[in-house]
Amino acid sequence: MGNEQISRRLSAILAADIVGYSRLMAEDEARTLSALNRHRREVFDPCVSRNNGRIVKLMGDGALVEFLSVSNAVQCATEIQETMAGLDDAGGIALRIGVNLGDVILQDDDIFGDGVNVASRLEQLAQPGGVCVSSVVRESVGSRLGIAFQDGGQVSVKNIDRALRVYHWHPQDAPPPPKGTVKPEKPHDPAYAIAVLPLDNMSGDPEQEYFSDGISEDIITDLSKVSGLTVIARNSSFAYKGRSIDLRVVGRELGVTHVLEGSVRRAGQRVRITAQLIDAANGSHVWADRYDRDLTDIFAVQDEVTLEIVKALKVSLSSRERANIADVGTSNIDAHEDYMRMRGFLFFPGMNAEGWRKAVAYGERAIARDPGYADAYGMLALMHLLDFHNRWSGAPSEEAMQKADTLVRRSLELGPDNIWSNNAYAAIARWQGKLDEALQALDTAMATSADYALGWFTRGEIEIAQGKLDDAIEHLERAIRLDPSFRHQFMQFLAMAHFLKGSFETAALFLRERVFLVKDTDIGRAWLASALGHLGEGAEACRIWQEMLEINPTFDIRTRLARLTLTDPAHEQLVLQGLEKAGLSITV
Repeated sequence: MGNEQISRRLSAILAADIVGYSRLMAEDEARTLSALNRHRREVFDPCVSRNNGRIVKLMGDGALVEFLSVSNAVQCATEIQETMAGLDDAGGIALRIGVNLGDVILQDDDIFGDGVNVASRLEQLAQPGGVCVSSVVRESVGSRLGIAFQDGGQVSVKNIDRALRVYHWHPQDAPPPPKGTVKPEKPHDPAYAIAVLPLDNMSGDPEQEYFSDGISEDIITDLSKVSGLTVIARNSSFAYKGRSIDLRVVGRELGVTHVLEGSVRRAGQRVRITAQLIDAANGSHVWADRYDRDLTDIFAVQDEVTLEIVKALKVSLSSRERANIADVGTSNIDAHEDYMRMRGFLFFPGMNAEGWRKAVAYGERAIARDPGYADAYGMLALMHLLDFHNRWSGAPSEEAMQKADTLVRRSLELGPDNIWSNNAYAAIARWQGKLDEALQALDTAMATSADYALGWFTRGEIEIAQGKLDDAIEHLERAIRLDPSFRHQFMQFLAMAHFLKGSFETAALFLRERVFLVKDTDIGRAWLASALGHLGEGAEACRIWQEMLEINPTFDIRTRLARLTLTDPAHEQLVLQGLEKAGLSITV
């Protein structure tokens, strides 16, 4: 028991059970087992995989599946039941499915807790062939999936100390589409998802850490240009840096099918890179190779690794994608090394004024060595955007923004379709209030690299400001899928989007998770207090607000709301009204 890993998180849980399993087995055990295995192989498992679920356990007559996205869980449940309803011969197999959103306790590969218990009770309430969901699930998905739930009222269930408001869905009750129309299929992630772990620095020199990390990041960038792969963001894959961990565990935690690991050894102008691709389901090797090259060949090696992975997974690669992989932005190795050093500071969680100055110096040297290096201009522009927010240079914020703007425009001149140029412009334009221009830049960047988690986050953040709340929720959920280790940041904005839709129960659940993950968050507590006010939980709202004031006695909710540049004045009022309902000293 001492080696078991225990933690908790907010998850969507799907519980499924076979109707009349004991009776079916008693009538014809062989036929029932054959039908059950076929159902799992052809229907259940593919639906779970397409919707990014993790099968926690399979019992003889049911299953428990975890999702990080409520939308994915509901989509999976309805897909399973629609598919089963359309089968000519289901072998007598019919399912009841329950879906809940709540806290779960993770212990090794298993999950427990209230979120799981409620999902199991919901499954028991579902009609044969149907789905039963909790009120928070129904509120969370709203009308985004085009699924109409029927109100099942308040129910009391065994071992749950509160009444549950439940909602039902059944494929027989779904209204038929207008004659002649074809139901559009919801796009799913590619079949393969990969995490690139940071390559081990085997050079014996800690100063070379930037080099091994930089090569890992370049491979992530190249792989993200392949539409047939889902690539986990650098933040999440680098969370395993320096840790000895079973790669199957990495696969489960990040929701990937494959993991790339390896090492880099640099000696003078020679580089040795080893890489191996691991099947995360069973830990087996899919592909491995070693490269001994001159430093000047480093770009070619990175391309080869990417192309070999694509080949090993039998993923098709378009001519445009192949060209994008080969485009490294510079042929100057020294300039690229400076760029890698600067990029390392950007992703460093403990960024401060000293680190910022070093990063800027590396960026300026990269540009001096290659004045046509669009990536370096874009990254340096982001550094000055950080200065705009943090005042590390001591210069006025307007001056920092002007530097960022000048650099990013030069980056766009050099690479109008460049990923980093457009991502940088989107981030800068967002804080200049040019929301439509920021979204256009994101469209350009993500046409080449659709797995840029920060891009999906920025898009969601902008859409909240514009009042496009359903779009924001979808894109923030996508960011969490691609960068689960950064979900503590994404969770705040996902909660805000639900809040502004009036989904206060969902918002409160996400905000409690935010407070759990970020102990000293002031803004998370402020929005949570408002959500609780709308839910009629005034005493709890006041307690949360007092916690927030102890963390930040000078907190000003209006100033923080103004930073969001919400275009609909009613949205700001909604936050203030929740605080007023809680009896807090905020005048509306």
